[in-house]
Amino acid sequence: MAQRSDHEKAELVHRHLDGVTWVRIADAAGVPTRTVQRWAARLEAGGLARPARRDKGTRHTPPELIEAVEALALQRPVPTAAYIHRRVGDIARDRGLAAPSYTTVRAIIHGLDAGLRTLAAGGDAAYRDKFELVFRRTAAAANEQWQMDHTLLDVMILDEKQRPVRPWLTVALDDYSRAVAGYALSVQAPTAEHSALAFHQAVSRKHDPVWVVSGLPDVLYSDHGSDFTSTRLEQVCLDLHIRLVHSRAGRPQGRGKIERFYGTLTTELLPHLPGFIPHGTGGAPLTEPALTIRQLDETLGRFIVHEYNERPHSETGTAPHARWRGTGFVPRGPAHPEDIDLLLLNAATTRRVQRDGIRFASTRYISPVLAAYVGEDITVRDDPRDLGEIRVFHENAFLCRAIAPERSSESYTLADLQTARTARGRALKKQLRERRRVASSLPADTRHQVASAPQAGPPQDSGPAPDEPRKHGLKTYATE
Repeated sequence: MAQRSDHEKAELVHRHLDGVTWVRIADAAGVPTRTVQRWAARLEAGGLARPARRDKGTRHTPPELIEAVEALALQRPVPTAAYIHRRVGDIARDRGLAAPSYTTVRAIIHGLDAGLRTLAAGGDAAYRDKFELVFRRTAAAANEQWQMDHTLLDVMILDEKQRPVRPWLTVALDDYSRAVAGYALSVQAPTAEHSALAFHQAVSRKHDPVWVVSGLPDVLYSDHGSDFTSTRLEQVCLDLHIRLVHSRAGRPQGRGKIERFYGTLTTELLPHLPGFIPHGTGGAPLTEPALTIRQLDETLGRFIVHEYNERPHSETGTAPHARWRGTGFVPRGPAHPEDIDLLLLNAATTRRVQRDGIRFASTRYISPVLAAYVGEDITVRDDPRDLGEIRVFHENAFLCRAIAPERSSESYTLADLQTARTARGRALKKQLRERRRVASSLPADTRHQVASAPQAGPPQDSGPAPDEPRKHGLKTYATE
């Protein structure tokens, strides 16, 4: 029999008021006459709604069995509800109590505090990541706050010796616009130098005019790694009037925006590259690695500048580049742009100015300014991603930018030079081995050899006579 609504019940009761008997109403409704009369009584008392049960929300399970269920549910590793039901059933029979049903046991388990269950299953870290309150840092303007972090990319590339390695990526992200301001790739574990190179690219004006993010941030927010807590980075922030803020050790929640960017790379860019490592494969790539670090750098740069920074962000609703430009502000820069090079580029190297320029990394760099410093020692700082030019300092003062004439229109990395030198050396050695192999297979040179006279009769033994002493073949004196 279908359950009737309160409105249908009221209509049936009102038919009695029109002179219809209870019997006829009950027959038409298909219910007992007593049921219709109860509906009429409840309607007169104030409503047809069924009164709530007084014991609703209470359990008839003994408290000691409830405690047993809760205690078992908070074990580690977490047991299944079926296992807990069997264990509690055994306990109830031993104590002469009625065993609770599986539904009751499951309801007791689900009734436990979610935070308590998470703490029991995953410990403090799991509880913190899911339930602890987080202070989310939110910037109100572009360049008000930047985030910096490292990640090990899920892709294999080839190093200088053609060995497969996983590269590290360091990123500087503008908190307000979500735009990537700068990045650095390396096949080595992150160091303060890698952080400085990424930060140098972030604050500098880019060669690509589409990539507009530049300037100095007011706050630099990073994790508690040794490279970010280094004296070098602290001194850089102090000299550039940047407040350096570190997240609490082991608490990555405050860096969620940059972690989200890493997730975008992992799902949208890396799966399309050779050597991609899917999650759950134990570090094994799907395909053979084929990219060099320079090729990965170029691919990553195109993705960041022309895709990620140019499309609307799901949270802000605006493209990062458009949001960064939309504030209409003038980025804050250092008093002297050369200060950025002095603070952030590679460690200083001493060179002497020759008449044809400066020799550095097997490359000649020239500048008209160097004409007055021939024969003097200067300091060179370089960006390993761009060996087209170097920064020259004299007595800790910026002197000039020297360029390599043959590379003035394009950039080369130190790794590229080393790879090219190694390849050239191998090719020359291979040619040398082939030529020597050909030379060794040629017939002997007999052009000026004197032909020996033929001897008559059987050959004589040229050895010494038995009664004569054997002479030593080594001539000791000039008169011998």
